Order: sequence, then C-alpha cells, then structure tokens
Amino acid sequence: MNNAMLTADGLRKHYGDAIALGGVDFAVSGGESVAVTGPSGSGKSTLLHCLAGVIRPDAGEVRLFGERIDTLSERERSHLRRTRFAFLFQFGQLLPELPAEENVALPLMLGGTPRRKALGPARDRLRQLGLAGKEHRRPGELSGGEAQRVALARALVIAPAVVFADEPTGALDRTTGDQVMGVLLDTVAELGAGLVVVTHDPIVAERCTRTVEIRDGRLRLADDLAETSR
Repeated sequence: MNNAMLTADGLRKHYGDAIALGGVDFAVSGGESVAVTGPSGSGKSTLLHCLAGVIRPDAGEVRLFGERIDTLSERERSHLRRTRFAFLFQFGQLLPELPAEENVALPLMLGGTPRRKALGPARDRLRQLGLAGKEHRRPGELSGGEAQRVALARALVIAPAVVFADEPTGALDRTTGDQVMGVLLDTVAELGAGLVVVTHDPIVAERCTRTVEIRDGRLRLADDLAETSR
C-alpha cells in the first residue's frame, strides 16, 4: 500500500515459548479503517501494542510516514503516543474525578498546553460529538454511550495520525454501540486519520474499510479466509 501512513513489516513477538506474532505485515492509510479480528490469545492486542509503540517487537519494523518508530527510546515512543497516536478502550478509562471537558483536555495539558487554552478545543470536540451541555458532568453522571463519546473526544482532540480502538463498543448495548462506531468512523474519516480496531464483533468489523484476521500469530485477509473455506 504505497500511500500507507503506518506500516509494519515482518513483526515477530515471543513470550517465552509462545508465539504472539509470527511475522506479520500490516498497513493502514489515512481515512482507512482496518478491523483486526481473531480468537482470544491470537495476537490481536500484541499487534496493536507493537503498532502503537507500547511494546517493541522482537523482530521486524514499524514505520510512521516512512520513519521507523520501533527503534525509538521509551521516552520518544511515549511522546509519539501523546502527539500522533490516540487510543479508545472498551471501558473508556476516563478519570472519574474530572468533568468531561477536563478529561478531553487532558492529552493537551500533558503535552504542555495550559489548562485554559486546552479547554477550548476540548469543548469544541465535545460539541461536535453531540455533548454540548455535558461539559461539566463527571463520568458517573453520564450514560455509557455519552461516556464513550467523551473518551472518543479525548482521543481525537490532538488530531492524531492514527487511532487505535480496542473493543470500543464491547461494553455498550447494540444500539449505543452502533451509534458510537458510526461517530468514530465518520470523525476519523473527516480527520484523514487511520483507524485500527481490535474487535470480536463481526458487525463492527463489517463497518470498517478492510478486515484482517490473526490466528496463531499470523495475519490473513478476511477475503482470503473466506476463499479458503469455500
């Protein structure tokens, strides 16, 4: 994929004798959403963590806009995760003591933006996600769908190059999950960011541009698997 913004080549990762990744190639382009599926323990989360610079692969390369990132120091990779990557988790992981606007502004403040200046774009992002009037509510005062949209606003406030979503609708009912997934896909497309979604949900996977599956640490295109099963 010539215009891919994030690529991985030959990723390998072992935990003792267990093979988590056995030579995985991967790419995602701007405006594209890729669903990563597969059974539990197949290597989905390990792939996501290697792509995002959370962990280093034992072998292989990860590149962002052509620049290798897996060889960066922990401090440099941490900076990358704060400024170019964004994360959306199953349970949102909002700070319960902070109101919505401060939860969203947190990545900007951690990057050195003063609180008052950071709250402006945080409020704008909340309004764009249909949460006007909820800026001062704490997570415990929000519905599950609202809280997950706050988490999405927090992920997007830095205008990331790539968003990593790990079971983003797993804790929501079907209707709310569909709404959150729709907002996620639309907003990432508007930003021109890449989206990598780890999911067990075939309905979520079908809404993505492309689906790949990991089994026993090896990745295959879903279309290839369907062809093999015929």
